[in-house]
Amino acid sequence: MAKLTKKTPAKPVKPAKAATKKLVSKKLLPQKLLKGITPTDGHQAVLDSLFDTITARRDADPSVSHSARLLSRGRAKVAQKFGEEAVECLIEAVAGNRVALIAESADVLYHLLVMWVDVGVQPQEVWAELERRQGVSGIAEKAARPQKMAMAFGLGTTKIP
Repeated sequence: MAKLTKKTPAKPVKPAKAATKKLVSKKLLPQKLLKGITPTDGHQAVLDSLFDTITARRDADPSVSHSARLLSRGRAKVAQKFGEEAVECLIEAVAGNRVALIAESADVLYHLLVMWVDVGVQPQEVWAELERRQGVSGIAEKAARPQKMAMAFGLGTTKIP
């Protein structure tokens, strides 16, 4: 006959809701802290600083610097990597995975800046374009865009094939 032993009771399992709140509080800023944040609150400066770092590492040893490695592979590879990161960002957005979307968004921004460095676009040029668009209806701005873009690329159509 088997000997009976006294078992210790299992620890109670926290409800999923409490576990989710704990994860969000550790990984993300609370939503109330995010309200009212504008690019002038230092976030533009973070992007400008990252751009400067990428620029400074352009000629660094590719075995030591990820930015140098990307840039040494050429424009097509830089653009391809940006595209891959953008797709990963889209996948997480469609899946509704907020934490992964934030991480992938940071990757997209980094690779966008690498592409700017490669092409010679300065962040101030992009900030100026965004400022120019402020107060303009998105519908009106977009309606004016296809002709400009098609002409810039020498296309006879407003749709890119």
